[in-house]
Amino acid sequence: MTVLVTGGAGYIGSAVVDALAAHGEDVLVIDNLSRSTRPDFPGGVEFESVDIGDTESLEHLVRRHGIESCIHLAALIAVGESVADPGLYIENNVVQSARLLRVLVRNGVSRLVFSSSAAVYGNTSTTPISESESTQPTSPYGWTKLVAEQMLEMHDHADGLRSVSLRYFNAAGATARRTSPHRPATHLIPLAVRAATEPDGRLTVFGDDYPTPDGTAVRDYIHVADLTEAHLLALDYLRAGGSTTAVNLGAGVGHSVFEVVAAVERVLGRPVACEIGPRRMGDPAELVASTQRARHLLGWEPSRSTLAEIVSSLAAHS
Repeated sequence: MTVLVTGGAGYIGSAVVDALAAHGEDVLVIDNLSRSTRPDFPGGVEFESVDIGDTESLEHLVRRHGIESCIHLAALIAVGESVADPGLYIENNVVQSARLLRVLVRNGVSRLVFSSSAAVYGNTSTTPISESESTQPTSPYGWTKLVAEQMLEMHDHADGLRSVSLRYFNAAGATARRTSPHRPATHLIPLAVRAATEPDGRLTVFGDDYPTPDGTAVRDYIHVADLTEAHLLALDYLRAGGSTTAVNLGAGVGHSVFEVVAAVERVLGRPVACEIGPRRMGDPAELVASTQRARHLLGWEPSRSTLAEIVSSLAAHS
């Protein structure tokens, strides 16, 4: 029996595929390569360049490979882009996901691990944020992730498709084989590393007037290797009969933009030139995870997610 990984050519997806293969899973990766290039996958991993909304091709692949579980990572992920072009995000993250789910249900797939986001919470006065917190996304991106979670709940009730929605906080860092491939980079830590290591590098800080200790946005950063481990544990949880749920994945500690800059400067021994820009629409002031549910249900514990470890792993690839 084979695990289907959608979006498996991306930053997180390729690391998840590596981990699945290392654990002896048969893996089929599908990715349309619109925002990534095909990486070198471990031996035995099969790859198809397919849109998740291409139901005819999906139907054929799911049947031919005997898919028994799915890890669904395929999505567009840039908050700013979603604000500028919400229709693009609705089509990619909602409509195409709905098509994927119908194919899985029609073919008896009953387990799915979903790549969701802390963006489903929006602005909240609660810190750390638990999964019971109200969901009020402030961006079209966050809204599309919440709608996908709601679709999964409907399919559980109607069709028995059980799922774990993994609400990522800020994924960062690199594994031995994978590093952040985003071109242009959109995430803070790789941007700060690049600003420190490239000639004339400069980091734009989007807003220094948030209601936080130093005025910059506070985020919870999680190492991609810790994030990857949680996907395998979520799959084990579903295989053991676990019920549909949402689970936060973060380190449980918040760091401001200026704290990240200071960490990069300490690890690399180089300055990071910064300029202050306006806030980005849709960016909450603070997002920090409560990780109690992940520890209790999945037995998951982040072990590599200090800023120093994250920055050092990225620096090794720069």
